Amino acid sequence: MTNVADAIVSDQPDSFAWGVWNKRHPVLIKQIQEAFPYPAEARGNLDALLEETLSGTIQRLPVDAHDYALWEEWDRGWYGGSWLSAPFLWAESFFYRRLLEAVGYFRPGAWRGIDLFGSAKRAELDTQAVETELAALDDVAGLGLAEQRRALLLAALWGNRADLGFRITAAAEGPATDLVADDSGLIWSLLDTAEDPVVHLVTDNSGRELLADLILVDHLLATGAAARVVMHLKPQPYYVSDATGADVLDVLRRITRAPGTAAKTGQRLWAALADGTISLRTHAFWCAPLSFRHLPADLAADLAPATLTILKGDLNHRRLVGDRAWPPTTQFAELTAYFPSPVATLRTLKSDVAVGLTPPTVARLDATGTAWRTSGEYALIQVRR
Repeated sequence: MTNVADAIVSDQPDSFAWGVWNKRHPVLIKQIQEAFPYPAEARGNLDALLEETLSGTIQRLPVDAHDYALWEEWDRGWYGGSWLSAPFLWAESFFYRRLLEAVGYFRPGAWRGIDLFGSAKRAELDTQAVETELAALDDVAGLGLAEQRRALLLAALWGNRADLGFRITAAAEGPATDLVADDSGLIWSLLDTAEDPVVHLVTDNSGRELLADLILVDHLLATGAAARVVMHLKPQPYYVSDATGADVLDVLRRITRAPGTAAKTGQRLWAALADGTISLRTHAFWCAPLSFRHLPADLAADLAPATLTILKGDLNHRRLVGDRAWPPTTQFAELTAYFPSPVATLRTLKSDVAVGLTPPTVARLDATGTAWRTSGEYALIQVRR
């Protein structure tokens, strides 16, 4: 295997990771405080967490936290050090766990189980953009199979730009610019040649992205490209808009309320969930601060029989290849050879990691003089058989 690159950290001023802590998170915490009438203790906890991340040291969870032992297992010696000096992947993941602790998400009381990002997720489903996307299904239904596949796969791919966390500090609604790697043909060849194709979909964001994911799932099942689909969801609120089981139900109800083709799609999805053709699963590791090289044995065994595992979004991509300063021409297949099943990643570029690109592509992107790795204007579909 290629030499291991350095882990990405956040201590370089004006780097993307530094900006997450110094620009995105202050805005996020203010939004949370404005979205809920949290009591003074919770509001103070949020302020203290922000101050700790910017100028303090990483503190452990309280010893009575239900997952204290798990986070002790996931620690790699970063407690007590600077948030900005720890690996970005590890530190940001722990930040979102600490957010839940700050507002009492797991504690007895009225705020237990209240999704601190829930109102933003639900609001997105009532936008004109969602109305337009659902109406467009009437047009997609009239296309040939190849055109339908392309349209719905790209919708799921570019839906990743609807990440609420990303939109806090980025103009994510600009034009979709470029697909810098496209292995989509391998997706269909893997599924079309399997006798009993089973797809595992590791979701990313709820809202508009999950809507596009569910529509793609329906297409896979309705056309026989998949006999069954397993959707993996987060067990708790995470990274602002990551999808939970409750979010699946919210999006599914929204699809079913729409007229025309969308309503029929929603009805099929509802029935598929009821009869087990679609199954929903979750695992604590989906909120872990580690790469997928550390998949626990039970989760790896669950994924291993898949005809194809599709990973959605930027964070899943980073966890798949490693959140490291890889040269962008590093081979995707080499970095993902360990994964227990054939794997595809559908990702818009919203962080510094980039691999599997050709030298001419890298030269073209570098020549733009833009922050192409983090702008959300570029995307990729990469597959390892």
